[in-house]
Order: sequence, then C-alpha cells, then structure tokens
Amino acid sequence: MRGVKIIFWTLWRIWFYVLMSIPILIMFPFLVLSILTESGYPYFFKMARIWAKFILFGMGFHYKVDKEQEMEYRKSYMIVANHTSMADIMLMLALTKNPFVFVGKKELSKIPLFGFFYKRSCILVDRNSSKSKMEVFDLAQKRINQGLSICIFPEGGVPDDESILLDTFKDGAFRLAVDHGIPIAPITFADNKKRFSYTFFSGSPGLLRVKMHHHVATSGTNVDRKVIREEVREIIYSQLLQFESDAIKNGN
Repeated sequence: MRGVKIIFWTLWRIWFYVLMSIPILIMFPFLVLSILTESGYPYFFKMARIWAKFILFGMGFHYKVDKEQEMEYRKSYMIVANHTSMADIMLMLALTKNPFVFVGKKELSKIPLFGFFYKRSCILVDRNSSKSKMEVFDLAQKRINQGLSICIFPEGGVPDDESILLDTFKDGAFRLAVDHGIPIAPITFADNKKRFSYTFFSGSPGLLRVKMHHHVATSGTNVDRKVIREEVREIIYSQLLQFESDAIKNGN
C-alpha cells in the first residue's frame, strides 16, 4: 500500500507542474501583452485567476469560502493569510476579483516559465537584503496609487516544521498598511497544508476551507502597527484552532 501511495504522490506532483504550464502556454501571447504596460495588469490578473482555478480543479481541489465581509471592488487592501502550501497562491487568486499584487520571495522567479511572469508581475523581495526590503515599500506605494491591493504572507515563508500551526508575523505587511492607511483583509486557509504541503510524499485531492474575516482598519490617530499585527495574527490563529476543532467533531 505504501508503494502505491508513493507512485500516486510522485505522479500527482508531476501533474501539478504540468497543470501550471498548460494555461501559461495557451495564453502566452496575451500574458506577455498584458505585462508590457502597467495599465495592462488588471487583464493579466484576470488570466492569472483562470490559471489558478484551472490548477485547483485539475488537482482535484474544491474550495468552500465563508466571508464575513466582502472586499469593495477597486478599493486597495492589504491581504494577509497563513502560508503552508504551494496551493496558497492559486487559492488566493481564486478568492477575489480585486486585482492585487503579491509580495513574494525572489527565489520563485527561478521556476521555468512561471518565473518569467512572476518576476514581471509581483513585487520581489530578497529577504537577505535590507535594500531589497526597502524597495518593496516604494513599489507597493506605486501599486496602491494605481488602485491595486497588496498580498503578503506575513509569516515570511512556510515554516520548516510542519507541526507549527502559525508562525510569528513579520512587520512588513502591517507597516505598509499603516503607512498607506489601507485596511487589512485577513484570510485563514484551513486545509492547504493537509492537501498539498511542501512535503513531496503527502497530500490528496479534496476540500479547501477558507475564512475571509472582517477587515481591520489602519487609519486614524495613534495606530500601532505591532498591536495591529498581533490582532490580525490572533484572528487567524483562533480560526485555525476552530477549524481543527470542527474537524475533530466531524471525525476528519
């Protein structure tokens, strides 16, 4: 039985990268045209959403979303979520029609084909360079001024220890949100780690539960980004505990 699972996991992981490539190849000329100018980004974003949903469906994932508050179209937000899986990017794109830009690690730009568009559409950060971190703020300001939202996974990466439910949050997302006075939209992903973690021999098709929480305001006087950071972390952490409790009750 273990041997059968290993074969399944190997083929399934290869299939994931095949699925990543198919829509990029089909839409390649349109994708290239959409990133030639900054005004073309909303069109690129629409195609990115098609790409994301194609992968989720092809991997056998279906998602259930519980929204406490809708995002206003064309309004800028700081979107934050827990980060546990390669599926996080696709699921995030599938969730909202509001065009947003990912702030992501520079290393992903090395992935063939995907990396070509990733480095031209996202704000890249080299976590080992203080200069790169400062440049992120200027680039984010530019995108916000264009009416776009920003998406950051505030843990700063996926924890190496998968037993960690939620790692500590870095300041970057909250500093940006406070400095620019945009609301924070917290999102909790319940099942991404279980369904498709970074452990190669693991995972399975199935349900991906999502909770989109009430937005957290950052405008006003005496706003403390560290207090907001911990408030948002507590929102996501409490929801993760609730998801685990629900799973136990349902026998999953």
